[in-house]
Amino acid sequence: MAVVTIGELEKWLWDAACVIRGPVDAPKFKDYILPLVFLKRLSDVFDDEITHLGEEFGGREQAEKLVERDHKLVRFYIPLKARWEAIRRVTTSVGQYLTDAVRAVARENPRLQGVIDVVDFNATAAGQRILDDEPLAALVQVLSRHRLGLDDVEPDLLGRAYEYLLRKFAEGQGQSAGEFYTPREVGILMARILEPKPGMEVYDPCCGSGGLLIKCHLRLLETHGDRHNGRLQLPKQVAPLRLFGQEINPATFAIARMNAFIHDMEADIRLGDTMRRPAFTDAEARLRQFDLVTANPMWNQDFPISTYEHDPYDRFRFGTPPASNADWGWLQHMLGSLKDGGRMAVVLDTGAVSRGSGNQGSNRERDIRRGFVEADLIEAVVLLPENLFYNTTAPGIILVVNRAKRRPGEILLVNASQQFAKGRPKNYLTEEHITRIADIYHQWSVGAIRAIIRANNYSPLPPIYAIITTEEAARNDYNLSPSRYVSTNGAGANSYSPLEEAVVRLQEAEEERAEADRELSQILQKLGLWR
Repeated sequence: MAVVTIGELEKWLWDAACVIRGPVDAPKFKDYILPLVFLKRLSDVFDDEITHLGEEFGGREQAEKLVERDHKLVRFYIPLKARWEAIRRVTTSVGQYLTDAVRAVARENPRLQGVIDVVDFNATAAGQRILDDEPLAALVQVLSRHRLGLDDVEPDLLGRAYEYLLRKFAEGQGQSAGEFYTPREVGILMARILEPKPGMEVYDPCCGSGGLLIKCHLRLLETHGDRHNGRLQLPKQVAPLRLFGQEINPATFAIARMNAFIHDMEADIRLGDTMRRPAFTDAEARLRQFDLVTANPMWNQDFPISTYEHDPYDRFRFGTPPASNADWGWLQHMLGSLKDGGRMAVVLDTGAVSRGSGNQGSNRERDIRRGFVEADLIEAVVLLPENLFYNTTAPGIILVVNRAKRRPGEILLVNASQQFAKGRPKNYLTEEHITRIADIYHQWSVGAIRAIIRANNYSPLPPIYAIITTEEAARNDYNLSPSRYVSTNGAGANSYSPLEEAVVRLQEAEEERAEADRELSQILQKLGLWR
């Protein structure tokens, strides 16, 4: 059987989504399709493992008997009723059968509990089935068109198709999609910036569907892998990355675990609230630290001030963020999770690097940002183009923090706002854009930025970067927005704020007013002028 191509996989998976398009809203496609694609992969790989054992132990029948006695002979044991050949023959009570099948797989494989068994295919709403047996049976038949075994499809290709489906769901889900999906090319750029090395530990404290961790794994394969039978593999002497993630949403946590398995990679992903109860700690209950951190936390997230007060992990040394915006709370958690010499690349709202600058008096975000600059932790800020992300049209930035900067006292600012290709419904970065931005970052860090730009024929383009000192950042009140220092197409910095940033500024002003009112009332009470 010919190996399935990426185009065939994408068309096949979208055909599967279209089978249930009428009865089920687009955001719920993933709840039904992703577990079934995952189950089919598990079943087909299990079947291949039985075949390979049969070649070693005297036939398939003998191999099946051995596996029934010792499930550890295979990576995941699939019970008879959950094997795809049994599933595709079911014509009645399909929803109940599928629910029983995924639960049986979870019982036999504890690592898959809370991963494959999170959906009830027989679920009802307002007394009626969400998805009837007929479209479910049709979905199973569409998914039966291709085998997903070891010799049928490369894990990387299947993983790319899986992410294609996540992207399609994100397009349909709109506003909330950014909570679980970061555009593929943004993740690739972040992995190119971090350039993981063999054996490194990589952490994402709000990992969503796991895409940013996977991009780091794939980057290591690109830089250190050898091609065998058309597939990139790490040589035995090259240590793989050790990947760690935490996700608060149970459904998204399940997708992340499935995504890792589909890519044939090991990742320790845990369910829970990172900000309140970090899952990764050491024997002394301190934050575990990692070589690299990659993340795209929810932008402008609300957390009560109590979240930061009396923190047992001593994370918020640079200050308490405003309740209306957790960006610099997340950054301080990630900094606390970073080893000496470690680096991180984090996607944030553009306002994270400028809010509060120019204000009279103190401002929580600006003051925390000042602490990062004065400690010489911020290495680079990359301004991304507009309309890349599925939950907003705002541009976003990549903030790079380095505990061991190669150019102390300097900060690289890249205005990549015009580095995109127009797409529908979203813009995207091409390989050329990704390479240009990554080259600027890496060559600047070794002092050869102008040479690499000339060598790659980038000179006809207007400069998209600036290098400032920490003293210059201080003179500009710690405003690190690249558009302030680098204009594009001859235009100056934007004179307006995006709506999202304006709303956050308003919330901050309300918080400051309320705090000033409390202080004034306390003074008046002491003077006996207020009751």
